[in-house]
Amino acid sequence: MPGTPPTRFVYLGPEGTFTEAALRTIPAAEHGLRVPARSVPEALEAVRAGDAEAALVPLENSVGGAVPVTLDELATGSTLMITREVVLPVEFVLAARELTPLSRIRSVAAHPQASAQCRNWLLAHLPDATVVDMLSNAAAAISAAAGEHDAALCAPIGVPRHGLTVLAEKVADHADAVTRFALLTRPGPPGPPTGDDVTSLAVSIPHDEAGTLVAVLTELSVRGINLSRIESRPTGEQLGTYVFFLDCSGHVAEPRLGEALQGLRRICAEVRFLGSYPRHRLTREAPVASPKGLSDTDFADSAAWLARIRAGETI
Repeated sequence: MPGTPPTRFVYLGPEGTFTEAALRTIPAAEHGLRVPARSVPEALEAVRAGDAEAALVPLENSVGGAVPVTLDELATGSTLMITREVVLPVEFVLAARELTPLSRIRSVAAHPQASAQCRNWLLAHLPDATVVDMLSNAAAAISAAAGEHDAALCAPIGVPRHGLTVLAEKVADHADAVTRFALLTRPGPPGPPTGDDVTSLAVSIPHDEAGTLVAVLTELSVRGINLSRIESRPTGEQLGTYVFFLDCSGHVAEPRLGEALQGLRRICAEVRFLGSYPRHRLTREAPVASPKGLSDTDFADSAAWLARIRAGETI
């Protein structure tokens, strides 16, 4: 993150959720002020109003897909900028007030997304238990701690906080499930390129012009820019009008991505720059290599060649 790291953070609450766990992986947040918000809009509005310097909210899950409310907030209102992403493995636990045999569990408190991600495990190990929907993973843990339900599906961070006992670990159906979070601030200069960055955009295209989306993708592909994610959300204005969210490999300071942004500006009704920031990799996987002739070095080389021609130099 460029400049002085923020010290006042807001995040999608309540306490004891995966969002808090993700926020606490950021050193500045671990030592700063952390305040939970009741919703994604409330968290982002705190940043817009200056009540917090940064907000961490969920962006997408590898099982459940994009978080619609976050995308809608990024496309509307005053612009916010992603300065960092956090990718957190999602590992649910089954916990209760005390050590209890699974055969005695009759009710399980769970957020609907948690129960959906643990559906097969629940069917195999707790076929007779009733799953009760809760507003959050933290609320599920609190209800189990209060004895309102026999057990809860919750994040590991909620176990010690509410004095629970783990009955089963890693109960999710997808062992490699992860959630991607975005740290958002008010607009400012992006941090310098790291060589493995993501640039996020929200683009609106004329809905009555054929081939515009193809033209958008062409601006990226002809420059060898890898498109790692594309999502569409309705604008709410009329049927058939959408905002497209793009995650591109590269940084706005790099020549080829800069050229692509200029191209998008020419053909799109609106281009909202949402930030260039370091990619969070859970493994040592190498960045996707640029096709031959389409690396940043190749673009800089060709730009210098054109400059020499324009200057009348002998080529």
